[in-house]
Amino acid sequence: MIGRMGERAVAACDGASKGNPGPAGWAWVLADASENPVRWEAGPLGRTTNNVAELTALERLLASTDPGVPLEVRMDSQYAMKAVTTWLPGWKRNGWKTAAGKPVANQELVVRIDELLDGRSVEFRYVPAHQVDGDRLNDFADRAASQAAVVQEAAGSGLGSPEPPPAPDVPAARKAPRRASGAARKGGGSSARTIKAKFAGRCLCGRPYAAGEPIAKNDQGWGHPECRTVAAG
Repeated sequence: MIGRMGERAVAACDGASKGNPGPAGWAWVLADASENPVRWEAGPLGRTTNNVAELTALERLLASTDPGVPLEVRMDSQYAMKAVTTWLPGWKRNGWKTAAGKPVANQELVVRIDELLDGRSVEFRYVPAHQVDGDRLNDFADRAASQAAVVQEAAGSGLGSPEPPPAPDVPAARKAPRRASGAARKGGGSSARTIKAKFAGRCLCGRPYAAGEPIAKNDQGWGHPECRTVAAG
């Protein structure tokens, strides 16, 4: 188990699905007092949705953390966060049915998370994904989940794994914007123009973007600038 009684722990968790549904993975990371990653774990999920991956990441983090330790959880999934902080009480009152009377999606995972949250102090914090100067822990969890989704293998500090690299299917533009190359223009209809999103949305890669984040146009819609080359290819 992670953490010591009475100490506040800061962590992040994330899920990834390459296709939504597609090859998926989950990851969590725990920080030290200076918010440097010190413990992490990631794993494959086979083929599933981004929402399942996001919920699984949270479930694995909670299951690996001492319930007596106050915990701050940083996430970039509004769905997973709202599921456990906003919608869950109503779902329970309605016998695990939505307001429309339909069964709650991913109910088994939500029920398990509810059990893990019972009686413990957990504060959820939303952090936008894919920011140049964004949250370090969220970026670490994002990279670890993406790697697990692509290679479909477990990794983590307990296994002696190196720090996860940028996702194999995402170009280096995440860290440093670069001029559009021939590959980036391959789709013909893709635009090199990057704007700030007026509203939150979801990229072709399956991951969300928040209002105010930089987004770029590809042949199939708007999404993360770093996904533009992949989509165009």
